[in-house]
Amino acid sequence: MFSGGSYEDVERWLKMFFNSHAKREDPRVEAALDGDEERQGRSYGAWLRFGPHSTALMEFDYQEVAQHRGELAWCVALATRIRQQARQLLAGSTVADVRAR
Repeated sequence: MFSGGSYEDVERWLKMFFNSHAKREDPRVEAALDGDEERQGRSYGAWLRFGPHSTALMEFDYQEVAQHRGELAWCVALATRIRQQARQLLAGSTVADVRAR
C-alpha cells in the first residue's frame, strides 16, 4: 500500500475512502470535507450527509492520515467507524426507508 502524500492527495484519498465505505450502507450517503482555510495543511474535518441529515464532524490530523493510510489495520478501523456513522445516520433519518427515484 501507500503512505504519505501532499495535503491535497491525502484529502482526495480521504474523501474517496469515506464515500467508498459509507455507500456500502446506502448509495445515497455522501461524504463531505470541511474546506475551512484554517485547516489547510494541518487537518481535515469530515462528515456524512443523507438528504437534510448529517453526522457530527469527525476530525483527522493530516500527518496521521498521511502516515497510516497505507496500513491495513488503520484503514479497517476507519472503515468500521465510517460504516457505523452511516448506519446511525440512516437509522436517525425519517426518510431512510424511502427508495431513491
